[in-house]
Amino acid sequence: MGQDRLIGGVAAARIAAFRAREDAAFRAARPRTQAALAAATDFLDGVPLHWMKDWPQPFPILVAAAEGATLRDVDGHELDDFCLGDTGSMFGHSPPPVARAIRDQAGRGLTYMLPSEAALRAGRLLTQVFGPFLWQIATTATDANRNALRVARAVTGRPKILVFRGAYHGSVDETMVTLENGRTMAQPGLLGAPFDAAAAAVCVEFNDLAGVEAALATGEVAAVLTEPVMTNSCMVLPAPGFHDGLRALCDRHGALLVIDETHTISSGRGGYTRVHGLSPDMFVVGKCVAGGMPTGVWGMTAAVEDRLRAVHAARLAGRTGMGTTLSANPMQFACLEATLSEVMTEANYARMEAGAARLEAGLAAAIARLGLPWHVVRVGARVEFICWPAPLANGAEAELAHAPALEAAIHAGLVNRGCLIAPFHNMMLVSPVTTQAQIDRLVAAFGEVAGELAGG
Repeated sequence: MGQDRLIGGVAAARIAAFRAREDAAFRAARPRTQAALAAATDFLDGVPLHWMKDWPQPFPILVAAAEGATLRDVDGHELDDFCLGDTGSMFGHSPPPVARAIRDQAGRGLTYMLPSEAALRAGRLLTQVFGPFLWQIATTATDANRNALRVARAVTGRPKILVFRGAYHGSVDETMVTLENGRTMAQPGLLGAPFDAAAAAVCVEFNDLAGVEAALATGEVAAVLTEPVMTNSCMVLPAPGFHDGLRALCDRHGALLVIDETHTISSGRGGYTRVHGLSPDMFVVGKCVAGGMPTGVWGMTAAVEDRLRAVHAARLAGRTGMGTTLSANPMQFACLEATLSEVMTEANYARMEAGAARLEAGLAAAIARLGLPWHVVRVGARVEFICWPAPLANGAEAELAHAPALEAAIHAGLVNRGCLIAPFHNMMLVSPVTTQAQIDRLVAAFGEVAGELAGG
């Protein structure tokens, strides 16, 4: 019976048969990759980071080189790359200004634990691009979020963080929560959690201002941490007035508003916050901000800085528990300066927006032509197809819309047709160096794969 059921409007048996054919084709096309991985016994489970095995292929693609918006594997296959390091390389692989900055800085030292003039220039650029925040530099957006939440707790004296069901904030422990029957619970599957995340956070559905107000009214919440658009599973757009409501509720109840733009930096120069005029107390961004060099940044308004200074003046001497010695290194500043001044430009965002609109239209046309109960959503340069008939309102709906078996089959089919998209959901990014030909190849491949799954 199970093989007769529908997943996203497609028969489960058809999905399984398609996936089996695509997996066999992938294996047959990559003998060198298979041999190399089979001989590698030094890493846990064969890969240097566990999620490298989370791609839907039978084994990981072994990359030989990446340039612009193209990857080449060790078997010589070229892939049009619409994953782009899950946003880390959103402006293309090794943008020339960033590559030059790395070469130039390499001869001047890699880490000092001291600032440089380039650091001062990068700070000014961060303010010009993202707004008048007082900045700190981290190595990842996870680190940046973790530090921002420490500050929020310090200046408010409150213990909890409010997050939205299904949101993405890296691997910050207290954000690893969900809702079950209206109660905040630790997400299933967590390993080695240092504390009960449900004791440190309260989880609310995205777009639910009444739920936010009820949580903030307890007086326990130090900060609301949110993405402007939910991006972790199936993209969820904010309802009209949602962000204005969040700002008003935080003001009313004395909580800080922290905006995490790790993914929504795709919205335009300055992120969704600048494009849509949001006014957070703290701001976090990472991934592509330094052109692919591991970097996260977080900033606070002058009002939060004043409160933090008062906390520092009153605290006992000793370590704050924040920061790492390799963060804010000179290589990061070289890449930050190059990216913010020469890569993250209005002109590049305009090219990305136009390409993403072309991709959105092409995918939507293919879905309509095939009569599939799916839809497409876009935030700037970020596009997703969702195997669900209507736009989503919250994390609960996103969980229902997520169709792992169907999505994995589509991803597998796209790779075999020369197109790579993000492994964890259906995210595609258009970089400033992505060509119309690459976009059209992806649209054609998507139409072919979806057509086979739909039965022609």
